[in-house]
Amino acid sequence: MDVAIVFLPLIGAILAGFFGRTLGDRGAQLVTCIPMVLAGLLSIVVFFDVALGGNAYTTELFTWIDSGTFELSWALRVDTLTAIMFCVVTIVSSVVHIYSVGYMSDDKSIPRFMAYLSLFSFFMLMLVSADNFVQMFFGWEGVGLASYLLIGFWYEKPSANAAAIKAFLVNRVGDVGFALGIAGAFLLFGAVQFDAVFPQVEGMAETTINIFGMEANALTAICLLLFVGAMGKSAQLGLHTWLPDAMEGPTPVSALIHAATMVTAGIFMLCRLSPMFEYAPLALDVVAYVGGATALFAATVGLTQNDIKRVIAYSTCSQLGYMFFAIGVSAYSAAMFHLMTHAFFKALLFLGAGSVIHAMHHEQDMRKMGGLYKKIPVTYALMWIGTLALVGFGIPGVTGFAGFYSKDMVIEAAYAAQSSAGGFAFIMGVVAAFLTSVYSFRLLFLTFHGETRADHHTFEHAHESPRVMLWPLYVLALGSVLAGAVFYGTFVGDGREAFWGNSLLVLSNIIEDAHHVPFWVKASPMVMTLLGLWLAWYMYIRRPELPAEFARQAEPFYLFSLNKWYFDELYDAIFVRPAVWLGRGLWKGGDGAVIDGFGPDGLSAVTQTLSRRVSRLQSGYLYHYAFAMLIGVVLLISWYIFVAVR
Repeated sequence: MDVAIVFLPLIGAILAGFFGRTLGDRGAQLVTCIPMVLAGLLSIVVFFDVALGGNAYTTELFTWIDSGTFELSWALRVDTLTAIMFCVVTIVSSVVHIYSVGYMSDDKSIPRFMAYLSLFSFFMLMLVSADNFVQMFFGWEGVGLASYLLIGFWYEKPSANAAAIKAFLVNRVGDVGFALGIAGAFLLFGAVQFDAVFPQVEGMAETTINIFGMEANALTAICLLLFVGAMGKSAQLGLHTWLPDAMEGPTPVSALIHAATMVTAGIFMLCRLSPMFEYAPLALDVVAYVGGATALFAATVGLTQNDIKRVIAYSTCSQLGYMFFAIGVSAYSAAMFHLMTHAFFKALLFLGAGSVIHAMHHEQDMRKMGGLYKKIPVTYALMWIGTLALVGFGIPGVTGFAGFYSKDMVIEAAYAAQSSAGGFAFIMGVVAAFLTSVYSFRLLFLTFHGETRADHHTFEHAHESPRVMLWPLYVLALGSVLAGAVFYGTFVGDGREAFWGNSLLVLSNIIEDAHHVPFWVKASPMVMTLLGLWLAWYMYIRRPELPAEFARQAEPFYLFSLNKWYFDELYDAIFVRPAVWLGRGLWKGGDGAVIDGFGPDGLSAVTQTLSRRVSRLQSGYLYHYAFAMLIGVVLLISWYIFVAVR
């Protein structure tokens, strides 16, 4: 069954990719959607059998590498972690495939798009079912490739090409760290299979390694390198700059890759490697600090963005920060819980935004919207559900939307850690909860409420999306409402130990401690959410002139947020311009002046000039040759008389 789940999307990708012209648009849609839905149904069966039934197993397919003493099998590791990711990937991918039938109906390259979607799904499923580091890296690079293809799908647009290249290059930075981490793990443990590495970790916890003349803890160094890989794929602060630009791709791509699946690969990877990170506390502290900083940074930037998809993209970046700092305090189950609920409501928000863009004839600037609740009431209601789930709306001790259960647990775990890293993450998480509420409700109010700011023709012709685009949203809305309440007990409640089994290793009682934090800690996220809702309502409904006035009064802060803390400009100054200067210098000074100067433009040019002049002596006139012979005879006799005779 696990083999079918992994390879069904690949079959669909091959059929649509290589036989798309024969199958036609409708045929390509069918051969990709049907296998994806089947994989989703099988994933649910596996979830009940493995996660709820406790029947974890590994399926060996074939020997992949056999070189000397190094032997590696291609195997599918199916435990609770894998079963959760199977469901997340296949369910979200299924609804995105179906949604794309409507959203991309006018596109001229439908088979290619559907093939790319299914190819991505295959690589993601391969990543989450990997039995070893090398196989995980294969899936890791595969989703990077598919992301590049999908971001640059509309390759006629220079901005889409630039965004695809940027995503590819920034992720290469992270992937170098991941590859070095894998090499370090093999060096330290002599194996790359998880089952061979994990039992050795405790005994190797104090081993040191020499790095650039300094002694460092080997396990900490390896974990930090692996975390660099996770930072790139999951868009954490420093390697986040590719994510908002990735919105140049079609909206279904944003929902599938940059909200629910690929960007969570880093979270999954760190949870899979919990037996290593638990014995590297310094690495965990770094994860917590980076996650907390990312949660706050992205939330501040989301406040001022005007592109509806970019606001949601920065929201994704911020929520990923929550998941990372949960891992940083060893609350792996809370991180996975938030990953699962986030997949539902963030995919709902992205596809809901796609429905808005579809209604507005591809307009994405919220400043040119407003009043749309009358035109697209179903999308409006669904966006409210997604927003309430994102901000974690609920009543402590009673009930709430999906994000209420998972995000609050993450924040409570950070407080319960009782460490400097946990304290920092807790403060960042609470402040980010307030900012999340502000920018989320700002999006709703600017898009759907007030007087319309849209072009008259565009607004008058705005209409609800077709059913093929709305039905997938209902599925995601259901998950956004119920997933938190339904799975709270198994993920982080009383049933968590039986549920997770041996798929996670936690050396502390962090989740148990999180259940016993003071009430003010439990209530603080909801208080921040309500304050954010009130502020957004006051500024964008009650006093809509206030945002512009605030931007004028606090222009430096406004521009700092609008320009994304100037990270792109900073990287341009530190990396891009020096690289261009060095490249131009090597081109003009090295290649042009030295190599070409002494080569094609130097010695060879002199040789060519001399040969051209010598060739002129070959005139073809007999008297020229006779005269030359006469001069030669004179010179020879003169040499003989004045030199040889002596």
